[in-house]
Amino acid sequence: MTLAAYVDTLNLLGDESRLRLCALLEKRELCVTDLVRVTGIAQSRVSTHLGRLRDAGFVRDRRQGTQCFYALAEDALPAAARAVLDGASKAADPTLVGDEKRLLELEAERRGNLPESAADDLERYYSPGRSWQSLAAGIAGLLELGDVLDVGSGDGAAALALAPYCRSLMCIDVNAKLVDAARARLAKFPHARAETADAAKLSFRAGSFDSVVLFHTLTYAADPPRVLAECARVLRPGGRLVVLCLDRHEQREITARYGELHAGFSPEDVRELLSTAGLRVRTSQLASRETKKPHLHVVLAVAEKPESAAS
Repeated sequence: MTLAAYVDTLNLLGDESRLRLCALLEKRELCVTDLVRVTGIAQSRVSTHLGRLRDAGFVRDRRQGTQCFYALAEDALPAAARAVLDGASKAADPTLVGDEKRLLELEAERRGNLPESAADDLERYYSPGRSWQSLAAGIAGLLELGDVLDVGSGDGAAALALAPYCRSLMCIDVNAKLVDAARARLAKFPHARAETADAAKLSFRAGSFDSVVLFHTLTYAADPPRVLAECARVLRPGGRLVVLCLDRHEQREITARYGELHAGFSPEDVRELLSTAGLRVRTSQLASRETKKPHLHVVLAVAEKPESAAS
């Protein structure tokens, strides 16, 4: 790298706004609207800064419908830029800390929104009110879940859908802020609780729950086999474990920004993990395919604890 290239890099990142944008795009793929909301920088300025960063090869963009999403081009980032960003992240600067806090709040808010319906037969053969959301609500009315443990519950968005059909509901997550959000979301259900806890070291007694759900938790777990072993331990004999997780994929550059530690698990992987935990696997298969690129697949697995298992 030439001296002139070093100077260009330092000049580019010498602007506070551009440094803030790079710090955010290192964590997540974001659109201009997201960046404006998180940083408070005017949209025109955000667009201008992104243009300069893209022209320099520091960020890459991806179009999705009418929106353009940006991410830090980490594989092409000059060493000098890497050093500047690493130094900034270690400095715990109040501005950067505030940006990260607002980004987490934005993501928590969005996780609370209902997802868009999948592009499938329900949409192709539309009639008023006929959607995946209404179908899910109708099916939920058939549920009698007993005592339920939601492992990696986040802000409680999924738990909110389960709560009316549980005798009791315990939500756990390692993120204290998300646990607070779950408590607020579930406040109207006296039988629901949320606590900060490590899924690999559950404090509950063996055989405490009729059902355990792990919705998109395994890929974030440092030790997935240990998490599943703990879930099996706290299940009652005859109890059921339901897992949703990303299928094995090659889009780590996208999912790693969300904190995922593993590049998904295939249906066969999940089946083996559940069997190793001592559970009887009823099904482990691809359940859905995202309509948005890169079209990630989701695995659904259901397993039971044998009636003869010691509690």
